[in-house]
Amino acid sequence: MEHDQELDARGLNCPLPILRTKKAIAALASGQVLKIVATDPGAVKDFEAFARQTKNPLLEHAEAAGEFIFFIQKA
Repeated sequence: MEHDQELDARGLNCPLPILRTKKAIAALASGQVLKIVATDPGAVKDFEAFARQTKNPLLEHAEAAGEFIFFIQKA
C-alpha cells in the first residue's frame, strides 16, 4: 500500500508503539498515510482501539514473519 511515512516500532512494547504513532500522525497532513511496523503481539488490539478513538482510519493491517504492519490515514 502507498504510504507517506514509515514508523519502525520493532522491539517496542506497549505503550511505546502507540505513543510514537501519535507523534508521527501529528506531523502528517490530513489524508496522508503512516505505515507502522511492530513486533508486539498486543499491537493489533492497540492499533484498532487507537484508530477508533482518534478517528484516524486503520486502512489495513497484516502479519508477516512475526511482524505486524499497519496503515493508518490521518483524518
